[in-house]
This record gives sequence, structure tokens and C-alpha cells, in this order.
Amino acid sequence: MSKKIDGNVPQGPIEELWDKHRFKMKLVNPANKRKFKIIIVGTGLAGASAASTLAELGYEIDSFCIQDSPRRAHSIAAQGGINAAKNYPNDGDSVWRLFYDTVKGGDYRAREANVYRLAQVANNIIDQCAAQGVPFARDYGGTLANRSFGGAQVSRTFYARGQTGQQLLLGAYSSMMKEVNKGKIKVHTRQEMVELVLVDGKARGIITRNIITGEFEKHSGDAVLLCTGGYGNVYFLSTNAMTSNSSAAWKAYKKGAYFANPCYTQIHPTCIPVHGENQSKLTLMSESLRNDGRVWVPKAKADERKAADIPDEERDYYLERKYPSFGNLVPRDVASRNGKQAVDEGKGVGATKVAVFLDFRDAIKRDGLDTIKEKYGNLFDMYNRITDEDPYSVPMRIYPAVHYTMGGLWVDYHLQTSIPGCFCLGEANFSDHGANRLGASALMQGLADGYFVIPYTLGNYLVTEKPDQNKIDTDHPEFETSLKSAKDRFNKLLGINGGRSVDSFHKELGQYMWEYVGMARNEAGLKTGIKKIAELRAKFWKDVKVTGTNDGINIELEKANRVADFLELGELMARDALERPESCGGHFREESQTDENEALRQDDNFCHVAAWEYTGDNKEPNRNVEELDFPNVPLTQRSYK
Repeated sequence: MSKKIDGNVPQGPIEELWDKHRFKMKLVNPANKRKFKIIIVGTGLAGASAASTLAELGYEIDSFCIQDSPRRAHSIAAQGGINAAKNYPNDGDSVWRLFYDTVKGGDYRAREANVYRLAQVANNIIDQCAAQGVPFARDYGGTLANRSFGGAQVSRTFYARGQTGQQLLLGAYSSMMKEVNKGKIKVHTRQEMVELVLVDGKARGIITRNIITGEFEKHSGDAVLLCTGGYGNVYFLSTNAMTSNSSAAWKAYKKGAYFANPCYTQIHPTCIPVHGENQSKLTLMSESLRNDGRVWVPKAKADERKAADIPDEERDYYLERKYPSFGNLVPRDVASRNGKQAVDEGKGVGATKVAVFLDFRDAIKRDGLDTIKEKYGNLFDMYNRITDEDPYSVPMRIYPAVHYTMGGLWVDYHLQTSIPGCFCLGEANFSDHGANRLGASALMQGLADGYFVIPYTLGNYLVTEKPDQNKIDTDHPEFETSLKSAKDRFNKLLGINGGRSVDSFHKELGQYMWEYVGMARNEAGLKTGIKKIAELRAKFWKDVKVTGTNDGINIELEKANRVADFLELGELMARDALERPESCGGHFREESQTDENEALRQDDNFCHVAAWEYTGDNKEPNRNVEELDFPNVPLTQRSYK
């Protein structure tokens, strides 16, 4: 049943592709833009930038966010920076080098045309955000400052101390609220999308549930944009906000949108380690810290000495030793695997011995305490508040944790899913990062999609499909059908009245995911994981206890809906990992590695996107394939030595 699918990439030299295609796409004239209503789910960088841009163009926008304000979207938590090839440091950067680094960093599993477009429009993002007043760091002469990030040998990351996501989101939020004030955008807060509504096979609306009142609402439009982030919380412990979930994308998947590469999960190397069994979230420490911090462990196993008492000759700066060209700035997947390896060898540090050191001693000696405080002060303060340790005087303790998901809804070059009229932007889609995202590329993708891509591709869809000529309102029978489906699901969750809490199921799922679908996977473990997750899902629908009612605030009911989706998604992630016996980027199959324990791809068999198609509950999905080719960045064994 597998299909060959087409990414609808235009033909021609990659440097000219986007510019020429923009010209060839059809435009909506200013008067006609007012005839279209666009539904945008999510108000992070992708959703807020898309809403503000499309509203400014004249479209009517309905914007939905699960929080009490659009500015609380999880994009606000991003710390280290945003990439662009401005080449201000004059160190050899270019659009082509950013494109090359991103394709290579993704281990040759991203669509070249999308990545080049991302690199191409990145410079516009910096100009846009600086014009909005985003307070990027500047050097002494007033020029915007840059710093290095993993996977690159140039300094191309623009930043606002360790608060880059917050400042970029406030810029997009301000732009969005200007249009709200004009009446061009209507913001619906505390609303969770629970169904995608299709009419004649096209996305024409959504069903939402108000998480304050419990009421369900129907909303119609001419197109739906999903900008709802990633699915890292399937692991229970992750760096994601507790409200981050996969439910909107999963509802689209169950209506026919392909889900691409779900096994591509990013384990971030620089997180505060787990400290206890009752923890519900992990804290990210920005990858920018690896600019000046040196990662090391004691050379001796089970060394109980304090870090200050271990001399340099008895320290293993393992990233610098193994990867002299990149040192501590290797990509995240490489740094994470090596951190886990050091701990597995018995060289872990701290009380739990499941951590490595990130040490700023030498940077403070070299540059001075004030310089380090100016660069990273808020990050150091956050670490101090969480651990009660002073990172200026003792090394930070870090360990890998689930952070970002490169998989997501499949989209073509226009960011349209396999459902006409349903578009997907930012982390919620699969398109730009392949099997591993380089640091500071997430913010770049979200804003590129929202500010500079979707205004053109959405307009082309609206002119081509002409949904305005067949206006659909919420009285259409499909809305009532979808509303009934959503209500039945929530009533079913409430009616089980079993003996186990929602969190207990989520935590057990997270344990299976980390154990069998975590940093390293193998065939036997994945088969075990699929079996255990399926058994857990069956138990969930028989024995979960959801307290309260459908009316008013019911956090347990909210969580139950999301965990039910996570249980299905977790199995698909394991299945996708099982069907890809190669190693690539963040997907590391123990059976497929080089003599030096690096990821070993199988390009002859797996140089493609796996796009999974829903076929029904408790049925195996179809694994469709989009072939990838790399005429501009030749396939090579990825090396950072």
C-alpha cells in the first residue's frame, strides 16, 4: 500500500528556485484578501508571525492559543539564539555555507530546496526583528553581535543574552497585537483544538474546547494553519512546557495528513540532570554555553573528588579530544551520545553519577568574570536558583534530555500537508532539519515560515482552489459530525472511572520511550517497546481515572486527552524507528555505526522521508515514501573531527 509522494519542489537552480517560484505563484489582490478567513492554531513564533503578516496583508484571522495570552507560547523558552548568514564577523559565512551546514547537520535527511529557502530568507528575519525593536546583543561599535553554535565553524547566531526566544516572541506578539487592535485578528485564548473539520476533502475549520468552561466551539475558515510545536512531551520528562502537546497535529493525522519521520527526536546535550522520581519537567541550559564552557569528566571511574581537586591531567575533555576541529561545538546529537557514553563508562559526576561537567573556569580566567556575566548572566542565575550551586565557582552539571522533534506533519514545498487547505508551520512540520536540528535553527524556521513563506504559498492555494466561492459556515453537517466525535471522546475518558491516574500512565509511557526509543535504539528493544506501549494503551482505556466533570476547569481531563494521543504517537515513533535500521542524526540504531561509534547511514535504502498514513484505529499505518536527492550537498559520511 506504500505510495511514492511528491514534495512539489519546483525545478531549476537551487539559488534561484524560491525567487522564481514566488513570481510564478498566483497572488490574491488586496480587495480579495478581505474575503478570506484563515484559522491559525498556535501563537508561538510560527503562529504569531503568520498571523501578523497575513492580517497586515488584509486577511481575516482567527488565532487560537491554549494559554491565557499569545505571549506565553513555548517559543518564549528558547534561549541561545537565531541563525542567519549576515557574515558580520567576516569569518567566511554565506547563505550557501548556512545551507550546507544545515543539510550536513541534519545528516542528509532534509529536503534540499526547503533548507536553501530557509538559509536564503534568514537574513530578512534579522532585519525584520531588529526593526521591531528586538534587543539583539551588539558589539562595541553598535553592530549586531554574533556567537558560535554547534555544527558550524563560523559565528552566525544572533542573540539577546539567554532570552532570545522571549524577545523574538515579544516582537512577533507586538506585531500581532497591532493587528488585533485594528480588528484584523481575533484571538481566542484558552482554547484547545480537538478536531480538524474537512469538507469535500479540504480543511475548512476546527472544533475547539474551552479549557476554562469546558464548552466546545465550532470555527470555520478558508484554510487552517497548524503552528503547534513539537511532541517531545511524549517522553514525559523533557524540556518542553507542560502544555506542549501533539494533539492538534495528531487530529490532523487521523483525518488524513501524513506524519513524517516521527522517530527523529533531538536529545539536547546541555540540560540540568534529573534529580528525583517525582520530577515532571527538565530544564534546558542553552547550547550557547558550549562556546565558552568546556565539557569534561574525570579520567578515573567513580572519582569522588570535587571538580576543583581534579587536576587538568586527570580530566578528560572528551569532545575536544575526539573532535579537534569542532571541539565542544559539535552538533547536539554527537555531544549527547558522547555524554551518555561517558556516564555509561562509569565516569559520571554529581550525587547521581548521571551527569558531566560544563566548566567555565578557563573562560573566566581568559575573558574575566564580568564578560562571562554579560554573555550568560541570566542562564547562570537560573542554574543557581535550580541547583543552589554557583556556576562561576564550580562547574555546571549537565546531561542530555529530550528537547526538540524533527519529525512532524509532512508538508510539501508550499508548507501544505497532504490535506488540501491544511498547512503546517514551524516545529510542527518535518521539513527543514532532517534527522538532527542544529542549534539556533528552530527560531529561524518558525519565523521564516510565518513571515516569509506562508504569505506566498497560502495565497497561491486560495487563488487556485477558490474556497471563497464555496463559503462554508459552522452549520455544515461536517461540523456537527466532528463536534459529536470530540464530545464522545471526552465523555468516554470521563466514563472509564478506573483506578490509575493519568500521570501514572504518562510516566510509564515516558519510561518505555526513554528505554526503548531513546538515545540509542535496537531492533529487539523497539519490538519490545511497541508491544509494551500497545499493552499500556489498552490498559489506559480500561483503567484510567479522570476525576471531575466536563464542565469548567478540569486539568485531568485535558491531560487524559493528550496522553491518549501520546500513547498512539509513541507507538508510531517506535514503529518508524524499527523500519529505519540505519543510523542518522538523532536516530541512532546500535546495529548501524562506524568503527568510531558514529552514525552510519544507509543511503542506498533510506535516503527518503517516511510519511505515515493513518488507516484506522488499531490498524498498521501505511509507510509512504518521498525520495530525497542531494545534487548540491553531496552525500558523505558526516564527520566533525
